[in-house]
Amino acid sequence: MALNKIYDTSLTLLTDLYQLTMAHGYWKTGRAEQEAVFHLFFRKNPFQGGYTIAAGLEYALEYIRHFQFSEDDLSYLKTLEGNDGRPLFSSGFLEYLADLRITCDLAAVPEGTVVFPHEPLVRVTGPILQCQLLETALLNLINFQTLIATKSARICTATGGDPVLEFGLRRAQGIDGGLAASRAAYIGGCAATSNVLAGKLFGIPVKGTHAHSWVMSYDDELSAFEDYARAMPNNCVFLVDTYDTLDGVRNAVRVGIQLKESGHQMVGIRLDSGDLAYLSIEARRLLDEAGLTEAAIVASNDLDETTISSLKMQGAKIAVWGVGTRLVTAFEQPALGGVYKLGAIRNEDQEWEPRLKLSEQAIKTSTPGILQTRRYLNENGAVADMIFNELAPPTSERSVLIDPLDSTRRRVLDDKLDSQDLLIPVVQQGEIVHQHESLSVIRERAQQQLDLFHVGIQRHLEPHEYPVGLEQGLYDYKTEQILLARKLNHQ
Repeated sequence: MALNKIYDTSLTLLTDLYQLTMAHGYWKTGRAEQEAVFHLFFRKNPFQGGYTIAAGLEYALEYIRHFQFSEDDLSYLKTLEGNDGRPLFSSGFLEYLADLRITCDLAAVPEGTVVFPHEPLVRVTGPILQCQLLETALLNLINFQTLIATKSARICTATGGDPVLEFGLRRAQGIDGGLAASRAAYIGGCAATSNVLAGKLFGIPVKGTHAHSWVMSYDDELSAFEDYARAMPNNCVFLVDTYDTLDGVRNAVRVGIQLKESGHQMVGIRLDSGDLAYLSIEARRLLDEAGLTEAAIVASNDLDETTISSLKMQGAKIAVWGVGTRLVTAFEQPALGGVYKLGAIRNEDQEWEPRLKLSEQAIKTSTPGILQTRRYLNENGAVADMIFNELAPPTSERSVLIDPLDSTRRRVLDDKLDSQDLLIPVVQQGEIVHQHESLSVIRERAQQQLDLFHVGIQRHLEPHEYPVGLEQGLYDYKTEQILLARKLNHQ
């Protein structure tokens, strides 16, 4: 719902030109309705981590729900020219686009699901022209939110359960980047956001107090705090580092006592610069000595999971963490690197033909087939994930999975293990069948999902590598197709 509220315009041209030129080619050669299967996946966990949190599906479903070329869209496409100065697209093709509606089937992992490299997050089945037109938008809408949800989960893990406030709007990549980041950060575990529009659109709790400019607009800090307390007695978190931080804490203590005497309570103080470990320890001492034991110490200042872990090790007395730039911009790795690859196509006999993309790099060689991921579980949680081909599903009682990048790494799965398939239907013949979920439900799923896995996958350095592999039959078929393709291409 939020996507259409953000932009009161057609988003159907949220695509790359080559998607439209290929669509034109499919239409002109009579292949527009040929059925195909594409998979959206990524090749490496972001941030050199051990897991990824899927997010952004709701945006993708809204895009599909409203997919329709408007008159303005078609008028614009009519103006595009080829290198000979003639129209790039034929009038017949533009007339075809005017009536086009999505009739594809989509299966996807629910938002908040823990996923791993090579596992499909979304599988699109339908006319190849339509599948192609969905590629760019799906990647745009899912890649970024998945990246930010994962970063958020890493940061929230580092705090050890302390609440994290997302403060990144002013540093985010534009309006849509800021809103999508706030949404994804909440999915990943953040407790609230400073982004009021995100609060309105998504129902995320909003938090915030005052900036340095409030203090600077007064002749002295104490008067600034006192006036703010009179104006907002139920929202007093004082920013104490405009001048001298510990003097600022002492001024906050004086106002905190005044609030207490008037029947209110100072929520806390915020540290935004300096040695946060030392200053938080000293601030905690001053607050406790004044009887303000319930006042929280909030910290900000370019925090991320590495800095937070370090501050924790130093004994910092920080209870709430405000994280901005390094969260909403995914500072160390600003892109997930998700891709969208053709897995199978129907031939003239209406039989599925798996398709393979070769590469000199093994990690970039795609997996053929109609793919699904099966997660195996025991009483302690998740054991391993197996990617298999629905055209040739596993039948053996002893399932064997093989690392797609190292055939010597194999795992035999006990047939007594429970299992669940991760991709579920979300769109059928163009109609949304996935029930809308609140962000709080998705956020809770993300936490429950993380609890299924060995805590080692959440380590920030050298995380545990959760077993993910191809089902043996699929691995053997992929190897056979690679060898065949190389032979054919070298004849």
